Amino acid sequence: MDTPEPNDAPKRGRSTASDRRRTLRLTLWPDVVDERLWLRKQRSGFTTIPRVMPLIGQYMDQLSGKGFPLASTYLALWCWVFDEGLVEIRNARELAHESGFSGPRAEATWRSRMKRLVDYGFIKAKTGLAGEYQYVLLLNPLQRIKQLHQESGREDMLYNALVGRVAQVGADDLDA
Repeated sequence: MDTPEPNDAPKRGRSTASDRRRTLRLTLWPDVVDERLWLRKQRSGFTTIPRVMPLIGQYMDQLSGKGFPLASTYLALWCWVFDEGLVEIRNARELAHESGFSGPRAEATWRSRMKRLVDYGFIKAKTGLAGEYQYVLLLNPLQRIKQLHQESGREDMLYNALVGRVAQVGADDLDA
């Protein structure tokens, strides 16, 4: 099998971080062409997601307690949201399934997780013809986590990890 030529190798001179990552990728996997990758700028169906989302999910799960994880429900909402922060849910069963719930209690379990997200202040919800959570507004989770941390008044390794990662990615949400 012939090794494909890089179709747009970085130009010489000052390289960007993107150029360096592409060069590294082509060096490590020279036989993988762009068409085999799921590249955001070449495909449809992507959304913007915070780089700190894994830590946000862990914090939510820790907050909610054993047996009541929130991360999968929150992530499913993020995968439906647009830039206005609003999710319109017309089919609760679909969101329950995408959140990882199945069986006869799937929607009830999903609704209980949505209630917890509202109660903890991560989302706001309004009722519509399609149900109790037809309109959902995603609030800034970092601001809420900071507030919850301050209210708890205790040392928290997970919060400290989140603060470090937020600084690493250059977000300023915790400064507000």
